[in-house]
Amino acid sequence: MKKGTILLLCAGLGYITILGMIFSCTTTSRMDITTGKQLVRGADFVGKQTCAMCHSHIVEKFKHTVHSRHQFPVNDNQDLDLICEGCHGAGSLHLEVGGGRDANIVDPEETPTPCFQCHQNIQARFLQRYSHPLRLGKVSCTDCHSPHGKDIFLSSGTLVGGSSPVCRQCHREKVAPHVFEHEARREGCTSCHNPHGTINDKMLVQRDNNLCLRCHGQITSAGSINMGDFSHTSRLAEGVCWSSGCHTAVHGSNINPHLRY
Repeated sequence: MKKGTILLLCAGLGYITILGMIFSCTTTSRMDITTGKQLVRGADFVGKQTCAMCHSHIVEKFKHTVHSRHQFPVNDNQDLDLICEGCHGAGSLHLEVGGGRDANIVDPEETPTPCFQCHQNIQARFLQRYSHPLRLGKVSCTDCHSPHGKDIFLSSGTLVGGSSPVCRQCHREKVAPHVFEHEARREGCTSCHNPHGTINDKMLVQRDNNLCLRCHGQITSAGSINMGDFSHTSRLAEGVCWSSGCHTAVHGSNINPHLRY
């Protein structure tokens, strides 16, 4: 194949890739608003201003959130802002009965369905072998995320990192202070765990010593791996760092600086 043909082929593929990225980025913030009617069968749209009659404090706060950036097409040429009903379903039946928590309205605390309309990649995560029991109804998206809040994550900082207040709600023994801390915890639980699910036990982002070697380990010579002042070349073959009798207290220890019980 001639060089010019190869260059032309590469340019064409690059153009197609760029177009795909453009269309992807411009469509991920839009949702087919007919889904709102499917969430609440038999209901019609009423618009955000109607929702604000009872939920003014939520609507006002919602203006400054990440979710408020989503755009929904106007339905049937009516001048309605459907941002609320894109997640909670069409609201006419809810309005007719005078409101109420479970009255003809979709509550993300009860079902992840409205969240999965947009976050399909996260939905796929929950199909992994190890995940939080969302599909069993034991937890909900809103246990960790605040869809109406200025920060979609319940922690006031970034994501679920740092001191991990979101994770602390359930896993207090893991985030408790220790005399000898594991410095990785300063970066947050998500540096080792994917809370939406993985193929690895304990929702770890890596299944074996590779998890620890992302931060620890210096190759001093060919075939030799050191951690700190100690050679771990032979020890790595004996088992996973936290289950081979070595660093069993991976979240921190009160008795041993090498993170042992």
